[in-house]
Amino acid sequence: SSASLQILASMPSRTIGRNLGAIISQYCNRTAQLRRRSSRPPLQQLCRAARPSLRQYDLETDPTRATLEEKRRLLVKELLSLSPSQCSHMLLTMPLSLAEKRILRRQLSRQRGPVRQRAHHRAPFSPCRWSRVCIGLVCTEAGRAPVQAPAPLLSPFSSPQGCRGLWYRLLSLLRAAQPGHYALKQIGGRFGSSVLSYFLFLKTLLMLNFFSFLILLVFVVVLQAVYPTATVSSQPFTGLELLTGAGCFTHSLLYYGYYSNVTLNDPCTSSPEGSLCPLAAPLLPYNMPLAYLFSVGVSFLVTCILLVYSMSCSFRESVGSSTGDLAVKVFCAWDFKVIQRRSVKLQCENTCTQLKELLGERRSRSRPRSRCQCLGRCLVVLLAWLLALGSLSGCELAVHYFSEHMHMGSGKQQQEAILLLLPLVVSLLNALMPRLFSLLAVWEKHDSPVTQVYVAIIRNLMLKMVILIRLCYHWLSRSVVCSTEECWETCVGQDLYRFMVMDFIFTLLDTLFGELIWRLILEKRLKTKQRPEFDIARNVLELIYGQTLTWLGVFFAPLLPAVQMLKLLLLFYIKKTSLMQNCQSPSKPWQASHMSTVFITLLCFPSFLGAAAFLSYTIWSVQPSETCGPFRGLETIYQSGKRWVLVLEKSNPNITWFAWVYQHLLENTCLLFFMSVALIAVIYFNIQVVRGRWRVICLLQEQIANEGKDKAFLIQKLQSVYEQRHR
Repeated sequence: SSASLQILASMPSRTIGRNLGAIISQYCNRTAQLRRRSSRPPLQQLCRAARPSLRQYDLETDPTRATLEEKRRLLVKELLSLSPSQCSHMLLTMPLSLAEKRILRRQLSRQRGPVRQRAHHRAPFSPCRWSRVCIGLVCTEAGRAPVQAPAPLLSPFSSPQGCRGLWYRLLSLLRAAQPGHYALKQIGGRFGSSVLSYFLFLKTLLMLNFFSFLILLVFVVVLQAVYPTATVSSQPFTGLELLTGAGCFTHSLLYYGYYSNVTLNDPCTSSPEGSLCPLAAPLLPYNMPLAYLFSVGVSFLVTCILLVYSMSCSFRESVGSSTGDLAVKVFCAWDFKVIQRRSVKLQCENTCTQLKELLGERRSRSRPRSRCQCLGRCLVVLLAWLLALGSLSGCELAVHYFSEHMHMGSGKQQQEAILLLLPLVVSLLNALMPRLFSLLAVWEKHDSPVTQVYVAIIRNLMLKMVILIRLCYHWLSRSVVCSTEECWETCVGQDLYRFMVMDFIFTLLDTLFGELIWRLILEKRLKTKQRPEFDIARNVLELIYGQTLTWLGVFFAPLLPAVQMLKLLLLFYIKKTSLMQNCQSPSKPWQASHMSTVFITLLCFPSFLGAAAFLSYTIWSVQPSETCGPFRGLETIYQSGKRWVLVLEKSNPNITWFAWVYQHLLENTCLLFFMSVALIAVIYFNIQVVRGRWRVICLLQEQIANEGKDKAFLIQKLQSVYEQRHR
């Protein structure tokens, strides 16, 4: 009614938007105050009030207030006295329309033109200023307004604000130079957050492998390359080594068997037995066995810390309710700093895709079922799970048969091509079984695409776990993998290398036939515009499977993280190109708010912890080879630490405290037990804190809803009072 509209129009928050001259006058006064200060504060300390109050200035009650044009002219005059960065920030914080801001910017540019021309005649551009302007143009991010050039007479380093602005531009340049920076925005806008989560997960894996590779490269690989060992005669390169990892790669830095078991910087290492060494021993010997063991352990520790940190960050971002997301996307999603046509189109696609995801979630929630439909659905789901479990049992038996009978009777006369048989069978199962699971999902007819993806992830994860557990048992039974004369650790490393290469080849074939050829068949033969959809569950589980192979093989092949990094980089660009050219957006859009958390959790608990358990069992219980590797001649790999502590104590008596620390802290099982209990307690309390925050968020949302009801109630009461007065 008119009474309610009158009440709403008299609210303090609505009065500021009616008087444009009041806003301009207020910011004119604020600009004058800022100009009169002797020392200008940094840009971050400026006031960010977007809706200033008019009660401080009494502009509404001033009878001698100037017209709008005069106020605008005064504001432009005051803005000219500020630095370009402060002027730009002041214009951004003004609660004015874009049309009014364009008018102000146009007047500023007109009055700055003659000043710039006079300045150009006075002093030409210096090389520093030219470099700063070029950096400002290059570093402008896609979709944001370009940074304005500084005053012509000022050097870029004449003030802290100039140095800080140059530093921010360099940071934005580094961010824009990241691989796939614009591609991720394009994927998110066209295909939604569900497909984008796959590529973000791939970038996370790339970061984890980079840190592992850096640690092993610095402390193991480079030092062993500086002090090379006496190798056997190298075999000629035939090209098949790229697939099998054998041949000339066998006695190289790629595998465990190449690394020595001596102190690298000891000058007496190469002296013949029985002869005296004239040189003194080094003060701090670099023991290769211990460096090898500790580098692998530190790489696993750093990976664990990064995984836990990534999991906590993604879990914190995913906590929250999507109750008001639709209203936020409708009214607050647009970024008004976007000015380029390409970025505007990309943001339009992104906003439309997010709205489709939110509406799809609401539509899937509001579909009730009858009891007969629920009973029939339960029977279908039960039969589908029985078929899935039966197929998993068949896969385990197939892998067991090929792993037991592949090497029997071949010995040294086996050809390198036969070594690819087991990886070929495993990769074939990993490629065909997800297709069967997709057919089962079509039969089950899940309403929610989130539920369908979770079920597919569980089934594919069970398939990968069954195969990897069988392979780990196959690798630890050394008599099956290698003969007694060969280094079994190198054979395991070669096996893992072959599995990674074969997995990459099958991924390329799946991209070629499953996406490109299928798209051509749909368009050319069937004459339909429909394209294949991107299978998120299968592709993510392929990444987790490849990363698990990398963690299993870090000890047996220290350069395996480098191979995985190359594989991930190629996969990123191949999958991105195939996605843009061959795939369509999901037919049922859904929001992947918790999907990144699920991916990181699956990577941490089944994958990383399983690889850590396999490595721990190898170090503590399995006897290493007697003819090669850094741990030759030892009963277990763990004994190398004890030997090194004794050698270190004899060579330098001043660091006997380290031997005490090693004996009482590192070898103390009680301390390890208490550390494990403390870690579990910290994780438990962190989970409880997150649950408490979730409850607080729910209470605050309920309170916000009640506040809205209170406002409606007060408006109704005020409306009744106005109607009574009117009568």
